[in-house]
Amino acid sequence: MDLVKAEYIWIDGYHPTQNLRSKTKILNGPVADVKELPDWGFDGSSTLQADGNDSDCLLRPVSIFKDPIRGGNNILVMCEVFNADGTVHKSNHRAHLRELSEKFASEECWFGIEQEYTFLDLDGKPYGWPENGYPAPQGKYYCGVGSEQVYGRDIVEEHLEVCLRAGLSLSGINAEVMPAQWEYQVGPLGPLDVSDQLWIARWLLRRVSEDWGVVVSIEPKPMKGDWNGAGAHTNFSTKSMREKGGLKVIEAACEKLSKKHEEHIAVYGSSNEERLTGLHETCSIKDFRYGVSDRGASIRIPMGTANDGCGYLEDRRPSANMDPYEVCFALINTICN
Repeated sequence: MDLVKAEYIWIDGYHPTQNLRSKTKILNGPVADVKELPDWGFDGSSTLQADGNDSDCLLRPVSIFKDPIRGGNNILVMCEVFNADGTVHKSNHRAHLRELSEKFASEECWFGIEQEYTFLDLDGKPYGWPENGYPAPQGKYYCGVGSEQVYGRDIVEEHLEVCLRAGLSLSGINAEVMPAQWEYQVGPLGPLDVSDQLWIARWLLRRVSEDWGVVVSIEPKPMKGDWNGAGAHTNFSTKSMREKGGLKVIEAACEKLSKKHEEHIAVYGSSNEERLTGLHETCSIKDFRYGVSDRGASIRIPMGTANDGCGYLEDRRPSANMDPYEVCFALINTICN
């Protein structure tokens, strides 16, 4: 009998920024389908998901991936969290997205998420920055090359490799505007797939960084002052947006989004006001505007979309620490209703 190590991964109850948790279950394998996996319990009182006098919570597997770190037939398992009685736990935002995505399945919603993050030393200083003082001002770091311009490429390359081995649909990586800041892109995929894969990619990044003794920050403004923040720009389209004449559908969607700005900001990540200042390629958190090729807008309509008359929009408001289940829910709920 082939024994399989299944790493059950879930999102905890910390607020406003949830964390990833995981533990290993040994199973008889191989496992070919998520439906073959059993539910599993955990101590919710240690993850802010239950009280100590009634602490059991339930993990229900929803998607599986190859485990690129352990290799073999071992797997990574994304789970939803339920209460002991089988009802959806209040921290489980995936369940609500699951219901909404089924309702609007005919819209064929696609998402691509650009996850920015920052490497930190264990003392909280950005990885590779001078012991005293600061590196040169921003300018040459974005998509840079060379040891004086990029810090942490070895970790980034290892993360990319393990994500691809896991079967994740990463579409690219690049160094970002602030030194020690990077980005990877997931998608385009449907709402549940892109969200599951973004969380798994986050887990893999933290797991790889353990081996390097480096901390991964997805705070929206890891360094105060004249440094870019970290976002999770979310690209969105429906079937009608991707078809001829779709630009008018996109413009109508932007008008809908303008009326729900505060509702979206409420679920677009914590401390986002530190990043959305109107500076460093952002629109102020207090304002909403959209435009073609405008990286200072809330919603950017890409040049290619404008030229082709169809395509997708980019929501530049979500912060790096956003929950993709909530962001995807908000976009579908506002645009498709």
